[in-house]
Amino acid sequence: MKKIGLFLLVTIAFLSCKKLNEDPKSIIVQGQFYQSENDAISAVTSVYSSLNTDPGGDFPMYGRQLYFMADAATDDETEGNAASNADVRAMGSITYIANNNRILGNWTQHYRGINWANVAIDNISPMQLDTTIKNRLVRESKFIRALLYFNLVRLFGDVPLVLHQAATISQTTVERTPAEDVYKQIIADLTDAENLPVSYSGNDIGRATSGAAKTLLAKVYLTRKDWKNAIAKSLEVISGPYGYGLFNNYADVFNKSTKNGKEHIFSVQFLSNSGASNSRDRIMTDVFSGFSTKIPPDLPADSNLYRSFLSTDTRKAVTYFTSLVNPTTGLSYTFKYIGLRKFVDTTQLLTPIESGINFPVLRYADVLLMYAEALNEDQGPTTAAYAAINQVRERAKVPDITPGLSQSAFRDAVYQERRFEFVQEGQRWFDLVRTGRLVTAVKTVKAKFAVSDKDNLFPIPQAEIDINPKVTQNPGW
Repeated sequence: MKKIGLFLLVTIAFLSCKKLNEDPKSIIVQGQFYQSENDAISAVTSVYSSLNTDPGGDFPMYGRQLYFMADAATDDETEGNAASNADVRAMGSITYIANNNRILGNWTQHYRGINWANVAIDNISPMQLDTTIKNRLVRESKFIRALLYFNLVRLFGDVPLVLHQAATISQTTVERTPAEDVYKQIIADLTDAENLPVSYSGNDIGRATSGAAKTLLAKVYLTRKDWKNAIAKSLEVISGPYGYGLFNNYADVFNKSTKNGKEHIFSVQFLSNSGASNSRDRIMTDVFSGFSTKIPPDLPADSNLYRSFLSTDTRKAVTYFTSLVNPTTGLSYTFKYIGLRKFVDTTQLLTPIESGINFPVLRYADVLLMYAEALNEDQGPTTAAYAAINQVRERAKVPDITPGLSQSAFRDAVYQERRFEFVQEGQRWFDLVRTGRLVTAVKTVKAKFAVSDKDNLFPIPQAEIDINPKVTQNPGW
């Protein structure tokens, strides 16, 4: 699939049951579907599956695909020689071009998910269903659509804004929509999604909530430098009826036994289940390749960040590994490299492809740091801003921020805290671009000297331009 048009046909993969963490099992013609409440629920569950599966067997969006752009293309991480795909290696060295298949893969997966959300919204809205469940399902789809467009507009700038299923492929030959209008739609979708339930139970745990919509809205406003709205939305999450909080143990953010806990506002759901062909978190496949001398392709860009953690910082041992206990021998095995640990499923070390660790798209630590940043930008380093960042630091077992900082120094402290907190969580590239630091930061890594201002946006995939003459390329590409 190399064009938007193929994603906007009137067929969609549906799930065979209500559970959120299952895979699509079949493709059903649309005219035979949307007959019952169960059909509508399954359709929306399918929208979620765009985040953790790929119909063609490629890396799932949040199972490694987005990593190439949001993490590997930064000063935090890289792709080593062990990566067999030249396009993958190009992401880590900042030598990618418009024909890069990882950039195309992200574009493809995001528009596929948008298409599935559009189909669900268009077809569920006129159904004769209980109003509460119908509104909930439409709003869940809008939340996913907003998340996907938020990724796209930050990665590519102006992008085609498609809000309804297309009757014909020709209707998908659309121009790039100005980023400002894309953001307006994102905000509209999330504003509606704020009316989602506060929480769920049973098999519905993991679906989007009102707290997730507010958190994503806060991130949108922060990106837009709309400090007052970022403060307001963050505070609604902090003071709301959600019961969010930080885990006492940072490692619990990435433990299977504590999935969907109090810190997890919205996570992409993964299973360590060999029957779920693509819903395994495939990041682990490459950050840990077993107890051998083999060096995985996904690695820290250099040792600078690793060495900059304070010795007391509990995040360091969760973020990286240099040794692990081999469950076969019971002995500690020391590796010849610094490994990325967050998505290493320690219950599946002998079968590393089986990782079932969820990917935390939105978590409470992010809300606290967004709140601190927005407060500082709007009012300077207030007492509340200090309290917010210090909650994150205290959980990490590091000293509180030095009191009496200037606005500029406090800003730098928040930026650094975000870096320590969110390694490999798809945040770094977005943070660097929105704060105007991408080129300066990435140039500190010798192997990434090719970075330049044009890299503040990725190139529009050449395959999309080839099929859609109305789509233009980003400057410099």
